[in-house]
Amino acid sequence: MASVEIQFLGSGDAFGSGGRFHTCVLVSAGSVRFLIDCGASSLIAMRRFGVDPNAVSMILLSHLHGDHFAGVPFFLLDAQFVSRRAQPLVIAGPPGTKKRMTEAREVLFPGSSAVELPFPFDVFEMDPERRRELGGITVTPYVVRHPSGDPPLALRVECAGKVVAYTGDTEWTEALIPVAQGADLLIAEAYTYDRRVKFHMDLQTLLSRRGDLGAKRLILTHMGQDVLARLNTLPCEYAEDGKNITLC
Repeated sequence: MASVEIQFLGSGDAFGSGGRFHTCVLVSAGSVRFLIDCGASSLIAMRRFGVDPNAVSMILLSHLHGDHFAGVPFFLLDAQFVSRRAQPLVIAGPPGTKKRMTEAREVLFPGSSAVELPFPFDVFEMDPERRRELGGITVTPYVVRHPSGDPPLALRVECAGKVVAYTGDTEWTEALIPVAQGADLLIAEAYTYDRRVKFHMDLQTLLSRRGDLGAKRLILTHMGQDVLARLNTLPCEYAEDGKNITLC
């Protein structure tokens, strides 16, 4: 069974707290390489850490806020004019992704959405709680609590015999339990330390429900200033831009 390699290209919040790039996680499982989220600064992060955009076959989007999906128009522009992509690309996100993607491309680069891309390109909208095979992996999305114009999702991804769970941005919801149950890795937002912020997760709530979540390993991401100030005393792993881990 192939190992699964994970690299945190971006682990920051919407405000770049701690000088971190917006959310973007690269997962490599055998010949399959895909991104989980692609925030506005993701292409810069890929250049910083030596990741070839042409090696990425798919982008999974948890929700349609700029720090999680606004890097896609830049990724597509690079694919046309710099990386000269020929390989197919699939973008999978919540219901509403096709419309929002077109709107984002037009706002950032007017006329770009009408240009035919020189590579096979498909935008797929995932049905909540429907397990679906996509490009050699299996994804099951669950609706969480983080208003973003279209349904926000947590993602359960099965690849190379491993399960990677990702909360996206959300306050606590019971929907996270089936996402994380038995997962080899749970990547979880911890925006604040103990202060309750509507539609976001605080670390103390996350830790208090860790047993219910049932994941084998937990890594925090999307941390705000008060969590970053406590990195030396956190009781669990946390993401850093460029950090690599292996699931064997």
